[in-house]
This record gives sequence, structure tokens and C-alpha cells, in this order.
Amino acid sequence: MNRKIDTVLFDLDGTLIDTNELIISSFLHTLGHYYPGRYQRADVLPFLGPSLKETFEALNPEGYEEMIKTYREYNLSNHDLLVREFEGVNETVRKLKEENFKLGIVTTKLSDVVAMGLKLTGLDEFFEVIVALDHVQNAKPDPEPINKALDLLGSTADTAMMVGDNHHDILAGKNAGTVTVGVSWSIKGREHLAATHPDYILEKMPDILPILGV
Repeated sequence: MNRKIDTVLFDLDGTLIDTNELIISSFLHTLGHYYPGRYQRADVLPFLGPSLKETFEALNPEGYEEMIKTYREYNLSNHDLLVREFEGVNETVRKLKEENFKLGIVTTKLSDVVAMGLKLTGLDEFFEVIVALDHVQNAKPDPEPINKALDLLGSTADTAMMVGDNHHDILAGKNAGTVTVGVSWSIKGREHLAATHPDYILEKMPDILPILGV
């Protein structure tokens, strides 16, 4: 890599922690309540990545806030049962911390649920900055969350990397001017990410280390 990277920003869901089953079951529960029999598992995959407001407002402009409430109640009550850490994440993030990289989380999740996921998987000790949905006006792919994280870390886009499992993450990184990295374990598939042309695609999380010269 020609650019010297000192800052690594990570998406959370589907990148560091496996919340896929929690999110899918939360959508199926919510949509099954409001639209019985209309949605199957494959139908909700496109909803992974955008904010809940973006998804539910498109479906129900008048009643999306109630749908978000239903989703979050189910999601919170089932969180610890269904969330897992992806293989190699803890060791990799720990190594980056030991090598003095500045680390942040940039997510479309609310900060209280972010804290739950990080604590559950033992990742909460590594990240100096968390920029969640309730910290910004505009969610990814808008560059605002990345720019905010960089400001809080005292970093600049030309020395930063954004890692994520969704096209929103890659586009947000490109919009902010960072190096962009996709993860092949994205539930939407490697091809989905490749279509956004990230600078790198990881096969497993430790693959990020040699890219960063570690």
C-alpha cells in the first residue's frame, strides 16, 4: 500500500460481530406482525445495511416509527442469545491496538445496542471512538459518520481505512476519501461487495494485518 494508514474504522454488524440471525429474525418478527405472510427470509436481506428508518419509512411512511419500536423491542430481548463474534476478529483487533493503530466503530446502529454487542464479544476495550446512528444527522453512505470518527480520533481520510460488509460501508469510505475494505463473509455475498470496487476484500479478518504492514 502506498498510503501510510494509522486509523482503522470498522462497521459492526456483519463485519466484527455476527448479528445476521438476530437482524433477520427481528425483521421477520416485525414484518410478520404488520404484514402477515408477505415476507420470507430472502426478502429481508436487502434491508441489512440501511438504517431502520430508511427501510421502514419506505414500507410504511405513516407508521414506520411504530415498526421501528417493534423491531427494537424484539432485537434487544434476543440480542445476547443470537449474537456471536466472527472468527479471528478479537485477535486481529487486539493486535492492531497493540501496534498503536487508532480504532473506531462507524455503524447505523444505535449506541446502546452497539455497547451491548461490543461488551458481549469482549471487543469493548479496543475502540477509542464509536459513531452510531444517534450521533449523526446522515447515515452511511453519507461520509458524515466517517468524518466525525476521524475528527474525534484526530485523523485524516488519507491515513484511514474503512472496513465493512455492505455497499453502504464501501461507498461511505469512498465518499470520505479513505481506503476501503470489504469482508468476504458479508451475508449479501462477495460479489455484492466487489461490485462497489473496494480497494481490498478480506477472506478472513487477520488478512488485514499484512495490508497494514503488521
